[in-house]
Amino acid sequence: MVVPFVLASQSPARLATLRSAGIEPQVIVSHVDEDAVLAHVRTTFEERARAGIGLPLSLADQPYLLARAKADDVVTRHSPDAIVLGCDSMLEFDGEILGKPGTPEVARERWRAMRGRDGVLHSGHALVDNRLERREETGQPTLAGDTSSTVVHFADLSDREIDAYVATGEPLNVAGAFTVDGLGGPYVERIDGDFHGVVGVSLPLLRRLLRGLGVDIHELRHSG
Repeated sequence: MVVPFVLASQSPARLATLRSAGIEPQVIVSHVDEDAVLAHVRTTFEERARAGIGLPLSLADQPYLLARAKADDVVTRHSPDAIVLGCDSMLEFDGEILGKPGTPEVARERWRAMRGRDGVLHSGHALVDNRLERREETGQPTLAGDTSSTVVHFADLSDREIDAYVATGEPLNVAGAFTVDGLGGPYVERIDGDFHGVVGVSLPLLRRLLRGLGVDIHELRHSG
């Protein structure tokens, strides 16, 4: 029997990555105010750190906490009898964490700063096992999560190349203002780490997290 699996993301790239691995998830898009969640989390961590009862929020933790918020939102609103995967990606560049640029002006500015340099793409993964059998065993959903981090080396683009890429609209709504599996592919010289993690869902990390829940990744696949 196939283990029921939900992707809490509207990302076509994440869905395509899972499908390429033989996994056909149910897609239930979360409705999380990412800016509000991050603002709350950052404030909470800062207050705890000042009180001496915790560490400051790391850059790599931020996409994971957003991924968890997305998975939790889908579980809370829809209560699927399934394992739910939430994901979020951000680019660490010059000591700052960057999400989606949103506008051509921001995307263009980022690429002028990034060209010829490198950054670290962090993709947070949060699995919530909300299957009835698991909840009956533990009394609550079970969580597993981690972040995939990959160094990305950007090509030294000309202003003309940047303008042409931004004009396609692709970089406006993707983490770090680039893709490796789309129109942005020619502008990434190489990566040091997991390619799929840069796309948005790390298959090796997903396998490890599933194993922590007692599930093998092949159990998510339909046979035949």
